[in-house]
Amino acid sequence: MAKRRKLETPSADDLNRIEEEFRRETTSRGMVAPITQVAADSAAHLETGSVEDRAEQARHKQDSERLKQAQTDGLLMTEIPLDVINADAMIRDRSLLDEGEMQELCTSIAAQGLRLPIEVFELPENAGSETQFGLVSGYRRLMAFRMLLDLSGQSKYQTIRAIIRPRKEADESFAAMVEENEIRANLSHFERGRIAVIAAQQGAFVNTEAAINTLFASASKAKRSKVRSFAMIFEELGDLLSYPEALTEKRGLRLAAALRIGAESELREALAREAEDPENEWALVEPAVLKTELQPKVNSRGGRPSRPKSSPVKWQKSSPLRTSSGITIRRGEDADGHVLRLEGQGLSADLMESLMAEIQALLEKP
Repeated sequence: MAKRRKLETPSADDLNRIEEEFRRETTSRGMVAPITQVAADSAAHLETGSVEDRAEQARHKQDSERLKQAQTDGLLMTEIPLDVINADAMIRDRSLLDEGEMQELCTSIAAQGLRLPIEVFELPENAGSETQFGLVSGYRRLMAFRMLLDLSGQSKYQTIRAIIRPRKEADESFAAMVEENEIRANLSHFERGRIAVIAAQQGAFVNTEAAINTLFASASKAKRSKVRSFAMIFEELGDLLSYPEALTEKRGLRLAAALRIGAESELREALAREAEDPENEWALVEPAVLKTELQPKVNSRGGRPSRPKSSPVKWQKSSPLRTSSGITIRRGEDADGHVLRLEGQGLSADLMESLMAEIQALLEKP
């Protein structure tokens, strides 16, 4: 019978030797996962940097994030080549540039440089244009730089200082453009109507009415009513008018009234002839306007026979509507039709004029 071997407890030296042999064998057989080795190498690399180096890296990362956020928010100013800016990405509200004002602006920029940067937004890649940016504000400054570049050929006019704005909402861009020009120069009614129509056509607003109410929110109701009239002139006759900015308020309102009655065909036929100047252009359309003004007003609308003239107004049977502004609206009915009665201290001539324009627009044929 074989004699059993007595087991002995290994010494510390024996344990160290066994562990070292095991480490060599497992490493040589590739039992360490690659990701483990990568993590170990990365940790070793990070541990070699000093505390100051790691703090500097953290500061650089924070600065980079703040810079990126500032660029996203449109807070950074940069130099942009003139040839990558589309000045007509948003149709301008001022269709004519005063030659004297442009000369003064060019002289000022040449002597003192550009004090105020222009504002642009980045165009989508599928915009179908070679330009990269669309102009929001600073049309005159951009045109002045282009004029100076053509005149002098100096390289300093090849780029212009600009702020790249995020185009979150198109209506905000149009409103900013209108506000800039309202401050610099009093826009004509036609120019106001023109930009309202174009803003709606480009999708910034659901329709022209919404554009007028937003772009000219601070204007009186009477002023917005006039802008609506000139907006209609631009929609119906804008492609034929050679001197629309020369239309006075009175002539424009008369022209709009003729359009509402249905004189568009006659007016377009009259404008097909070339006008020599603003007065000549008005002379072409005035006969058609006068024709509509001289037409007799037809009160009879047909339908059921009218009731006797003596029928009393039935104010008592209508429930009054009271508005938050203190104006009360009552509806009645007499022999001629329905009657609205407005009462209250808030009523004014401007309010009534605007209200009449709104009612007329509501009752016009689609």
